[in-house]
Amino acid sequence: MEIKCVREHKGNDALLYAEDYVGAFTRGENLDIALEKMQNEIQSYLAWCGESKEAVNPVVVQEKTSELEIKDADSDVIFISEEEPLTMEEYIRLRELALKSALDFQKLYDMVPDKDKSVLPIRKTFYGEVPRTAKEMYLHTKNVNSYYFGEIGIDTDNGVAITECRKRGFEKLEATQDFLSGRLRKGSYDEMWSVRKVLRRFVWHDRIHAKAMWKMMKKTFPEVQFDDVFCLVRKLHYAKKRSLYITLT
Repeated sequence: MEIKCVREHKGNDALLYAEDYVGAFTRGENLDIALEKMQNEIQSYLAWCGESKEAVNPVVVQEKTSELEIKDADSDVIFISEEEPLTMEEYIRLRELALKSALDFQKLYDMVPDKDKSVLPIRKTFYGEVPRTAKEMYLHTKNVNSYYFGEIGIDTDNGVAITECRKRGFEKLEATQDFLSGRLRKGSYDEMWSVRKVLRRFVWHDRIHAKAMWKMMKKTFPEVQFDDVFCLVRKLHYAKKRSLYITLT
């Protein structure tokens, strides 16, 4: 099954997005590595959505060269498809996915027994120190709410909980005229935004930090059994030499 992908890169590296699976992504030191990871990512993503697919064939349909720190998931790409209007049916489906993502991120956070404990080393990126503890990851992820909505002209806040502040933002968006029109807006740093892009960015950003939080949880609390709410370990691994797909649970 062919999976349309958008590649954003600086030099040889790659952030690879699955165009039709909003928020699904891989990263790699080069395009080949990112493409190889896409099989696992789609299977994990679909398990999270309650679906499944046979083996996938990722194909790059759009590329963007950037000056940003792509290796650290700094991004400003807008897909050609994100410049299109939305139907109400599409919008509701994508909104519910973004709300599900927020709810599952909250569940992941709530499972952590000590929100201030982490064995991860300190590391810096383009936005400062990488969040290490569950609390830092949660606040960082929640606090993009006003930023993303603000880029399309919606004045909202970061609320108390990630689920509530995101829901509040969508309610304000839906109270505006022509919010399904696909209108493009120039936001911070001349980055172009649309409603479709905001919907993708929420799920994508949640997914980045859900993966990071899951890894931190497993390393910091190895004695605890956690519910894999994002289905991050339910992947389909491909053994090239044997041409065999092996499901791991």
